[in-house]
Amino acid sequence: MSQLDNKLAALLQLLKELESSVIGFSGGVDSTFLAAAAYRALGDKAVAITACSDTLPESELKDAEATARFIGISHLVLPISELDSPDFVANTDQRCYFCKKTRFGALAEWAKSKGIKWVLDGSNADDVSDYRPGLKAIGELGQVRSPLLEVGLTKAEIRQLSAAWDLPTWNKLSAACLSSRVAYGLAITSEKLSQIEQAEEFLKPLTTGQVRVRHHGDIARIEVAAADIPVLALPETAQAISTYFKELGFTFVTLDLSGYRTGSMNETLAEANTHS
Repeated sequence: MSQLDNKLAALLQLLKELESSVIGFSGGVDSTFLAAAAYRALGDKAVAITACSDTLPESELKDAEATARFIGISHLVLPISELDSPDFVANTDQRCYFCKKTRFGALAEWAKSKGIKWVLDGSNADDVSDYRPGLKAIGELGQVRSPLLEVGLTKAEIRQLSAAWDLPTWNKLSAACLSSRVAYGLAITSEKLSQIEQAEEFLKPLTTGQVRVRHHGDIARIEVAAADIPVLALPETAQAISTYFKELGFTFVTLDLSGYRTGSMNETLAEANTHS
């Protein structure tokens, strides 16, 4: 057996030993593969739950519902609100910690009420090398486990296995909650999250790759794949974008010439540490 085969076998064995589980299900690459694996291992004793709040784009919720139907796993939508947490709203560099604590705390409570012992998180082996305060929250919740991380599966390997299983998410672009677009220090509000969601939906038909609209108060900073930068910079297109974004409430609209990169908001944290 190959190393990847060994990891997959270890994952399925781990899931079987859990006997029953709730999967925190966003419909992204990792949680979809985890849900599919849990369904193979546990059948009806695996339930996928999408924690739904203002931080989840409507398009992602629809994708999650469709993907769960494709897998065949039982799927529920659990309304929550991170905005009820002052610590989350404050939007410090620990925002993801408070988000994960709220989301997976709610999933753990639901699981407990149904007699289900375990809640599963879709973190993978690559996540430990990134700035992920949410992992700390997961570690503090004794009822939550991260099977993909435990068996050492990387994002690339998860995509490879997803393709082999014909999962529709095998080549899906990475996603993150809308709050990750708000500059640290700016309070997270439903209004800001709605601005970001509408702005990104406007840009998606104009682009071929990743789209992020970073919220810096009055300034909207657009990140797209390098190949899409000249497309958005065309005078007529740029004017249409500017007009729409200003209707949403932004005063200034900028196109980041460095293009899309994951976690770009964390660059300010690195700069702060350098000068501290």
